[in-house]
Amino acid sequence: MKYLAVVLIVVISLYSCDSGKSTMNGKNEVVTVPNDTIRIANDELEYEIIIIEPGFDSWMVTQPPKGHYGISFLEGKNRNFVSVYNDRVRNSMKYSTILYPQEINYDLGTHYGLEVNYMLYNYFVYFQQKYKQKFIGGRY
Repeated sequence: MKYLAVVLIVVISLYSCDSGKSTMNGKNEVVTVPNDTIRIANDELEYEIIIIEPGFDSWMVTQPPKGHYGISFLEGKNRNFVSVYNDRVRNSMKYSTILYPQEINYDLGTHYGLEVNYMLYNYFVYFQQKYKQKFIGGRY
């Protein structure tokens, strides 16, 4: 199975947050498990996103609803964010490998849908705010 991202970021933490829940939205399966681990998967397209980030799930409930942003906006932002993020992964002498452990495989030719793009966009916004990072064109 190809992975959109095996792990966006792994943060070692002494605390855990939130409770577990699971929902199905169309063909994308979104599962939240304890310790703020969110998994978004679509077996037909063979991709998976796993976000392991304390506080992300509780932060998400404070964000605009999924339909607030259009798919074109989200895809454009995600292309930019993934590009900046992957550049930082490749430039480990300048950027921390703890914050940027592995590249994200975001295929520009694949239409991941609103759910995936919404979650990925919000993860990047959260990441920038929490770690005081600035991505070009980012909301921070």
